[in-house]
Amino acid sequence: MIAIIVGLIIALIVIVVVVSSIQQHKEKLEAEKRIKVSKQKAIIDESEELILNLANLPSNPNVVKILNRRSLNAAKTMQELMPEVKGIKKRVQELKSRLKASEDLADSQVGSEETFTLPDNEQQLVAILQCIKKLRAVLKSEQSKGALDAQTFTAEDQKLAAMQLKINIESLIKRGTQAYNKEMLGSARQYFEKALQSLTNSTVKNDYVTTRFAEINQQLEEITDALKNTNAKDAAKKAKSEEDELDLLFQPKKKW
Repeated sequence: MIAIIVGLIIALIVIVVVVSSIQQHKEKLEAEKRIKVSKQKAIIDESEELILNLANLPSNPNVVKILNRRSLNAAKTMQELMPEVKGIKKRVQELKSRLKASEDLADSQVGSEETFTLPDNEQQLVAILQCIKKLRAVLKSEQSKGALDAQTFTAEDQKLAAMQLKINIESLIKRGTQAYNKEMLGSARQYFEKALQSLTNSTVKNDYVTTRFAEINQQLEEITDALKNTNAKDAAKKAKSEEDELDLLFQPKKKW
């Protein structure tokens, strides 16, 4: 009888341990699933934000299409992970419609580039630059996952790289010009030299790069000439000052 009771107790303990292990395993799987769902939701939110920020850049239906497809893929993954989640099916259908609309717009787009005019506001420039950097990172990620072909990635990344370069160059030229107008020639030269180096190192080769390269070189020549003139004037002024000091030192002493 004692043996039976001991056996039952051991069996009960084993059952409790097994049930507990199963419950812990299920909780772990649920936690991992929630993390994956949260990650997909973050992808959708980021894509939505980038689409909104595209309003500050030249019209680019191809990038909008890529971002909509990214959101749709994330929503589908969420649906597979948690099909019981309310509204996920409807969200998938909405994103399918949006993707179709952006595909139609991209297919009808005429192959011409829109002129990109930079805003004067420094904060807007920073926001645009951050948006471009995020877009390039997203495109690279989509290409590495196989969701974006290499040809499309290269074409769109080069467009974004050209805009990013233009923002950097125009900002440096603006600061260099301001320093030049204030006769801060040393600072002006540093800004223009940095802009020239950026153009030289850039993989972007277009009319803008060629034009700006020539203009910056000309500006640096003007700064060099201005510095020579300034140095010559300073040297003449210093020599005159030393001459006056010598004259003062060796002039005949007055008798009182």
